[in-house]
Amino acid sequence: MTVQVTTVLGPVPVDQLGRVDAHAHLFLRSPILPGEEFQDGDAMTGEVAEVARSGIETVVDLTPIGLGRRPARTARLSRDTGVQVVLATGVHRAAHYPAGHWLYEVDDDTLLDCLVTDLTTGIDERDWQGPRPLPSEVRAGIVKLGASYHHLQPAERRWFRVGAAAGTRCGVPVAVHTEIGTSAHEVLDELEQLGVAPSAVMLAHLDRNPDPGLHVELAARGAFLGYDTIGRTKYHPDAVVLDLIGAVAAAGHAGQILLGTDVGRRGMLRAYGGGPGMAVLGRTFVPRLRAAYGDALVATVLQENPQRLFTGSGAAQP
Repeated sequence: MTVQVTTVLGPVPVDQLGRVDAHAHLFLRSPILPGEEFQDGDAMTGEVAEVARSGIETVVDLTPIGLGRRPARTARLSRDTGVQVVLATGVHRAAHYPAGHWLYEVDDDTLLDCLVTDLTTGIDERDWQGPRPLPSEVRAGIVKLGASYHHLQPAERRWFRVGAAAGTRCGVPVAVHTEIGTSAHEVLDELEQLGVAPSAVMLAHLDRNPDPGLHVELAARGAFLGYDTIGRTKYHPDAVVLDLIGAVAAAGHAGQILLGTDVGRRGMLRAYGGGPGMAVLGRTFVPRLRAAYGDALVATVLQENPQRLFTGSGAAQP
C-alpha cells in the first residue's frame, strides 16, 4: 500500500510530492523576531507562486504551535498556487516562548492532545492561543521540535517527550531545529530513547555547522541532514553547501540530504521587498547543483529523499 503524506488539502501519495523544499515558513510570528513577522495571505500567495515557477512542487512548513500558523489560509494558498504544503505541529526551542507562556505550564497529556489533534483532526485556527479552540479541517503532517545552542533546556526535553509520543502515535516524522547545527548527536540520542528512529528525523540547519565529518556520522546513524540556509549569504556562500553535499555523497550518504530555504524573517521575502526569497532554491541553487553533480543527484536530494523521510522507520501512514 502506498504511503500517504498529509498536506493541507488532504493526503497525497508520497511519490507525488515532486520536488520538495523541506524547510520553509509561510506564516510566522515570534517574539524573538520583532518586526519580522509575515502574516499577509496575498503577499505569501505571490511568493509561493514564484516558488511554483521555480520548479518546486511541495513545501514543508515547519512553523510549530504558537508562532503564527494560519491553516485555513495556507490551504487557500495551496489551491491558488498549485504548490502542495505540509504543515507542522510541535513546539520550538524555548527562546520563542516568553516566561509565563502556557506551554511551560500545561501538563503532558493536554499538550499531547493538542499535537495529536493537529495531526489527526485539524489544526486549531487560533494556533492554540485561546480563548477556546477553533477547529479547522487542515491537518499537520510532521512534528517540529527545537533544541537550544549546544544543549536541551528542561522545558525542551519535556516538549521532546511529548513531540516524540505524538510522532510515533500518528506515524509522522520529526524535524528538529538545531541551533547553529549543534547538539545533533544528543538530539538523536534523546529521540531514540523516546522511540523515534533516526530514519524518521530531519536535523535542521546542519549547514550552519559545515563539518562534513560530523554530517557523515549523523547520516550513518540514518538521520536526514537539513541543509536549509540556501541563499543565506550572511552565513556562507552556497558553494559551502555544494561542497558539503559533495562530501556527504562521496561518503555514500547522498540519500540522507534534504534541502530547504527556511525563510524565517519578513526581510527575507521578495513579497515584502526583501531577499533572497523562497524561490532561491529552485531558481538559483538547483541549476548549480545540477551543474556540479548531475541530474541524478538533484532527483535524489529533491524528490527521493523527502519520500524516504515520510516513509522512514516510525513514519508510516496512520
